[in-house]
Amino acid sequence: LPIRSTHTHSQHTDERRVPNHVAIIMDGNGRWAQSRGLPRSAGHKQGTENLRRILREAVRQGIKVMTIYAFSTENWNRPPAEVMTLMRLLEYFVDRELDELDKEGVCIRHVGKKDGVAPALLKKIEYACERTQDNDTLLLNVAFNYGGRDEIVNAVRLIIESGIPADEVTEEVITDHLYTHGVPDPDLIVRTSGELRISNFLIWQAAYAEYYITDVFWPDFDEKELHKAIDAYSQRKRRFGKTDAQISSDDT
Repeated sequence: LPIRSTHTHSQHTDERRVPNHVAIIMDGNGRWAQSRGLPRSAGHKQGTENLRRILREAVRQGIKVMTIYAFSTENWNRPPAEVMTLMRLLEYFVDRELDELDKEGVCIRHVGKKDGVAPALLKKIEYACERTQDNDTLLLNVAFNYGGRDEIVNAVRLIIESGIPADEVTEEVITDHLYTHGVPDPDLIVRTSGELRISNFLIWQAAYAEYYITDVFWPDFDEKELHKAIDAYSQRKRRFGKTDAQISSDDT
């Protein structure tokens, strides 16, 4: 997994705006497998393999932060055998890729709850985060055992526990108590497989994110599909509540 590039942007990306932070809802693994007459577990394995090439291409494109939706708090409701498969795949990914990710400067960060995660797996996740914490080529947020509403509830509890008065609670205070504290909000959120919902993903952070929905299943979401998403993003006007005239004025 050759993450580090000899240049920040390719010639192609110099002609467009590349998002600093891309978040991906990696959907469609099961349907990808079923469409090929394979068990759902085969789709999840192929989806894990696909992550390698997308991380590689993200760095080539100049993306600095990537957040992947690996396992939601709601995913515990899936059949036990499928949940076990997903857990094993995450452990497999960490075991196989950690050395190379660390070597290439990828900083791994766990975004989500620790409750309910098997101790052995949790230990590996914590080790991966600690080992790579000083890397700065790409920040990889792994949203594992993550739910957007749960994240906000947890932030509120932390704020109350810290004794911050109600009249001093601001958006910045809440942001500072989220799992993603210290990380810029996503510029672009990609959802594969064509579903038109956010599925409890980064619901606070995504307030002004641009969305890109594709019918392509995650295992087939390759470098060209990532380019399409970035191209679409680069054509959007990000107003943040302003008018077109104000945006033009800000750019001059």
